[in-house]
Amino acid sequence: MVRKFLSLNEHLRSLFGTRVQKIPLDAGFTCPNRDGTKGRTGCIYCDPRGSGTGLYKKGYSVAQQMTSGIKWAERRYKAKLFIAYFQSFSNTYAPPERLEATYREAIINNDVVGLFIGTRPDCIDLDVIKAIKRAAQGRYITVELGLQSANNDTLKAINRGHTVEDFIRAVELLKRHKIPVCAHVIFGLPGEGHDEMLESIRLLADLGVEGIKFHQLYILEGTKAELLYRQGAIRGLSLQEYASLVAEAIKLLPPQTVVHRLQGDPPKDQRLIAPQWSYKKSEVRRLILETLGLSK
Repeated sequence: MVRKFLSLNEHLRSLFGTRVQKIPLDAGFTCPNRDGTKGRTGCIYCDPRGSGTGLYKKGYSVAQQMTSGIKWAERRYKAKLFIAYFQSFSNTYAPPERLEATYREAIINNDVVGLFIGTRPDCIDLDVIKAIKRAAQGRYITVELGLQSANNDTLKAINRGHTVEDFIRAVELLKRHKIPVCAHVIFGLPGEGHDEMLESIRLLADLGVEGIKFHQLYILEGTKAELLYRQGAIRGLSLQEYASLVAEAIKLLPPQTVVHRLQGDPPKDQRLIAPQWSYKKSEVRRLILETLGLSK
């Protein structure tokens, strides 16, 4: 059976009538799993540099990043509308006053139509939600929550520092305040087989999260995951295995679920250990679409 899915670009175009481009931002936040609150080493796969641009440490303010990002997106994509995407580390892990001021700084003009905020489920509470809504001033909001796995044993093994129950509580709180959730999941975590990985998707379907990002476990130099990989405790998924899992996962989700991403993008600085197919983004997408019966 052919199964289509709703991409983020399609979803935003349906809301705004034109292309909307996300502008990734680094606001200099940290993480409770790095500052000593819950740990100092982070998750076993976590890039010490964070998942964003690193521009904050280089002295670029959020407003400067937004301005330059918009200029780039206008040239590259002819985009007219933009979303401020707080990406690096945990972007709700600060006092609410700082959060609100930081989010407001990104809204440099009326062409910024939304806020996407990446964070952890244990960094969401009512005060954070109020800060987000005050800053957004009616703009479109999505909070991205890293679940990674619906198995508490797996979360402990990867040193995640939160539980599945924390995730459920955060989703339910955000839903009560009508803020859409995009959940992050990782396929290929140590100790997880086919059934365990798809159980994470079943949980997300049951919770009715509005969006999902799929990631393969990729192993970078200098992480605990590298050590486990070299010891044989992590083998890494093949491209075919990963594409099949993502296709099965999409079929388990409600059709209105927005697929924000089909795979994770490792840094292009030669630190990737495995799997090397992680750099073949177009091939990964092609194989997933082919498995779903969507190839042309």
